[in-house]
Amino acid sequence: MEPAPTPRTLPGWPVGHRLSVAGLLPALIEDGLIARDEGQRIVQQASLAAGALHPLVSLSQRALTAPSTGKALTLEGLTEWLAQRSGLPYLRIDPLKVDFARIAEVMSSQYASRHGILPVSVRDHEVVVATAEPMVTDWVDELSGLLRREVRRVVANPQDIARYIVEFFSLAKSVRDAQRRGGAGPAGNFEQLVELGQGGRSLDANDRHIVTIVDWLWQYAFEQRASDIHLEPRRDTGAVRFRIDGVLHTVYQVPAPVMAAMTSRIKLLGRMDVVEKRRPQDGRVKTRMADGREVELRLSTLPTAFGEKLVMRIFDPEVLQRSFADLGFAPEDLTRWSRMTAQPHGIVLVTGPTGSGKTTTLYATLRELATDEVNVCTVEDPIEMVEPAFNQLQVQTGIDLGFAEGIRALMRQDPDIIMVGEIRDLATAEMAVQAALTGHLVLATLHTNDAPSAITRLLDLGVPAFLLKATLVGVLAQRLVRSLCAHCKAPTEAPAEAQWEALTRPYRARRPQTVWKAVGCMECRNTGYAGRAGLYELLEMSESVRDCVTDTLELEPLRDAAMREGMRPLRVSGALKVASGQTTIEEVLRTAPAAAR
Repeated sequence: MEPAPTPRTLPGWPVGHRLSVAGLLPALIEDGLIARDEGQRIVQQASLAAGALHPLVSLSQRALTAPSTGKALTLEGLTEWLAQRSGLPYLRIDPLKVDFARIAEVMSSQYASRHGILPVSVRDHEVVVATAEPMVTDWVDELSGLLRREVRRVVANPQDIARYIVEFFSLAKSVRDAQRRGGAGPAGNFEQLVELGQGGRSLDANDRHIVTIVDWLWQYAFEQRASDIHLEPRRDTGAVRFRIDGVLHTVYQVPAPVMAAMTSRIKLLGRMDVVEKRRPQDGRVKTRMADGREVELRLSTLPTAFGEKLVMRIFDPEVLQRSFADLGFAPEDLTRWSRMTAQPHGIVLVTGPTGSGKTTTLYATLRELATDEVNVCTVEDPIEMVEPAFNQLQVQTGIDLGFAEGIRALMRQDPDIIMVGEIRDLATAEMAVQAALTGHLVLATLHTNDAPSAITRLLDLGVPAFLLKATLVGVLAQRLVRSLCAHCKAPTEAPAEAQWEALTRPYRARRPQTVWKAVGCMECRNTGYAGRAGLYELLEMSESVRDCVTDTLELEPLRDAAMREGMRPLRVSGALKVASGQTTIEEVLRTAPAAAR
């Protein structure tokens, strides 16, 4: 926690009394946040503002603008001002960093509600408590004496405090009550500890406490922009982790029996076999966000040493509506990509590792292509997002319906465009080539490091070079890099010559005089990054590139020919985003492979 700012006072406001709009106005006027004539009008209406609303909330709802800065007086900004005025640290509550189980041990929800306070950190010798009434301190000595710990106050948004008092204590109660209803740990733990005198009852997946916990977990995952939720059983507790902007964060620890019941609850909703815990399973759940938007979750379970691990991948339907500019396509890349996907027939490949955004790119492309005049069919394993504009086929290996068989079946469905989830073997590659030769546009994914390697990969699978030259339209390789947070990024000095050269090799791109660095703020959860954007490497099959495709193909001549035709390596694409202030050199070097030389 940062040290408290130098204290100032709220003029004429007595200690022990709650804040009011009229009482705050002299300090706001003194600091230039409200004009004097505006303050007089607010004083005249102060009786209307008095009531259930906290005075900061009431002031923020008036849509005021500070005359000294010209900025709107938001609730968060007013809260930060109040913290500075009262000499206390300001805190924006991050629900993923609060151990709700421990805060429930500090005080009851009734006590927190009565005083309008919320514990946000509990340590052996100290408890940090958030308040929106810095002049009310009568509870501090009382709480310190009861806990025999130092009580340290911070100022937080009054709406956040009111919201999290309800949610944190409710969730803690649900976990506690659920644990009381259960007994032994989850089945399948090969080191399960048998405790004498403990009951053998397990938690019910439909128990209302478990339902509350699962609903709350999903709600916060959606709010925090998580792409994946991991439920990982351990010996004594279960870890809940969110993947946010490509990085995993441990957010909660729950008792092992509760974790097992949560997994069963989610499996039940996903129409999976709840009893079967010995083999991996897949499922789907469709739910709705607080704002009414529908969200799909793809479920996958895995038996581990201490029980079933469950991973939920979150698919936001709005991804299908995102523009290519939102995905990070530069204008020249978009022009070339549109030209490739506008071909009436041929194969267009998208390559990259798992989690590099291939599916998002393909779905956004198909959404553009899926007009009333064409028949778009997909064969996927599994179907990532259900889209009414496509005819989607799910691979089912149990009945010998793989990718190759799926393409063969789709060819009899009068398709115009076929999307293949992944080319994994020669049979699938041959069927994709056959579909392209018979007048269909085939979009498919492949796992390779860069675009030129996709051609060598198909040759290694056994596709003849002459068929590749006849059918392949182009290859798009991609990666995802974290974007700098617009609220806190800061300029820094130019990168070292050697570092910039490593980023832009084999090109000699001009080194920028200033780049931007990640700082960290409340908006980005102190990571310095918010959201992700794509790096793209586009290889078009021009005549010079086709001449390099032979059964004994060498990669370097192919790469050189592609770059002469305008292909930019992934790191060069990243360098352009660094120069424009969208990301950092460290992020590009971490994500994009070095250009082979």
